[in-house]
Formats: sequence, C-alpha cells, structure tokens
Amino acid sequence: MSKQLRWMLITASPEVARHAESAGVHRIFIDMETRGKAERQGHLDTHKSAHTLADVERVRAVLRTAELMVRINPPGPETRSEVDSAIAAGASRLMLPMFSAVHEVDEFFAAVAGRVPVTLLVETPAALVRLACYLPLLHAGDQVHFGLNDLSIGAGLRFLFEPLAGGLLESPAALCRSAGVPFGFGGVGRVGHGELPAEWIVGEHVRLGSDWVILSRAFHGGAADVQALRDELDLGSELARLRAVEQAFREAGTTALEENRQRLASRVFEIAGQGNGRA
Repeated sequence: MSKQLRWMLITASPEVARHAESAGVHRIFIDMETRGKAERQGHLDTHKSAHTLADVERVRAVLRTAELMVRINPPGPETRSEVDSAIAAGASRLMLPMFSAVHEVDEFFAAVAGRVPVTLLVETPAALVRLACYLPLLHAGDQVHFGLNDLSIGAGLRFLFEPLAGGLLESPAALCRSAGVPFGFGGVGRVGHGELPAEWIVGEHVRLGSDWVILSRAFHGGAADVQALRDELDLGSELARLRAVEQAFREAGTTALEENRQRLASRVFEIAGQGNGRA
C-alpha cells in the first residue's frame, strides 16, 4: 500500500492553523455546527466551541497549501444560506453532519451546486445503513467521514470506539473502497498517550483503507497561539511519530493487522465495560 493517511486539525486560530500547515497538516477544520450538538454531546469531552464566518475568513487568509473545510449545521431550512455564506467566506470544502435521509444529501448537493467538494459526515445509524443509497451521488473530490462519537451515541453504546471494535465500519469501508470514495473515521491522539493507544487506532485506519483522520486536541490542547502550542509539544515531531507507526503497519502484513484489530477490540470493550468511555 503506497498511500498515506492525511491529517485534519480543528482550530479557528490563524496562527495555529498556519503552524499546523507548515508542520504537515493537510486540512484545517472550522466547526460551525451548533444546532443540537450540546444536547447530544454535552456530557462528553469533545470539541463544542462555535466557530464563526469571521474565523473562516481569518484562517483562509493565512493558508497556502492546506484545505479549509467548514462543517455547517445539520440539514434544515438554513442549509442553503449556510452553504452560500461559508463558501463566500473562503471554505474550500464543506461538511454536512447529522443527516439521515438520502433527500437531505440531495438537497445539500443542490445547495453546494458543485462550487466546492464536500465531505458527508456519517454519524447517525440511518446514514450508516443507507450509505449505499447515496454514495452514487458523490462526485470526484467528495469524501465520507464516519463520526464515531455520534454513531456510538445513536447506537446506545458507552465508548466512542465501540462501533469500530464491533465491526460496524467493515461493510461501509468496503463500500467506499469499491466506489473509489476516499473516507476517514474518528480521531487519533498522540503516540504513547491515551487509554486506547493511538498506535492501535492507526493500525485500524491502515487495515480498513482509510484516507483521513482528525488529530485530537492532544495535538494542540486548544492552544490559541503558536507559542502556547510550542510550549506544549513539537507538532512536526509528533506527526512524524504517527507517520512512522502508520508506515510500520503498512509493512507488517495482514496477520499483524488482524492481531491489532483483535487487541484493539478487546481493549475497547474492556474500557466500555468499566464505564470509562461514557457515563
């Protein structure tokens, strides 16, 4: 396998975005989703701050090579105006969250009208089940991302990585590969950190053929400026460590990848059983 995972980082700080780009981050992620998010994820330690169109404009102005993706609100009456505003502010990709029906995807594509590529955030059980129905609607450059937080909530699970450990992404990943649609899932932390090792998660990205992953807050800690980020870690070195883990898995073969899958699944269900993943 010759491809490499590509990194996304959520930040509204132009300074941090430019630094991340120079360290090798491929996509900066501005999150303007607010509707219903606090109600769904208020009990979780997840990103919830509301970014603005002004943030989009400021970050757009400093980026040179990284793509700027903007997540809008779930489908609703405001979708068309949100699409227009985000593109006008400088978004080079849009993400649609929390959709369930094929007609919602159709309406989103109609609003975008081919002006920028899109990423469909598959994070409801209905969207996961119906993937084959709307994959043919995607165009060159469009992508899918499987959102593990809300998928696990929607399935009544305790830990966000349970959909991965339970095999719920096996068929959807195969559908994306067969259709030639790039995809990603979840997020990943720094090597050597976390109750579920980042290394094992990377191995699952390699096994499933994933293209994209969100870098967790462990890579920036919510830093508002570059000095605060540099005080915390060397982002370039951390990404190089993550890349080395990925390369090792790509060279390891199917047996090692299967062993890693089993090890990750066992640990995920252990965490869930202890009640550490979600109250």
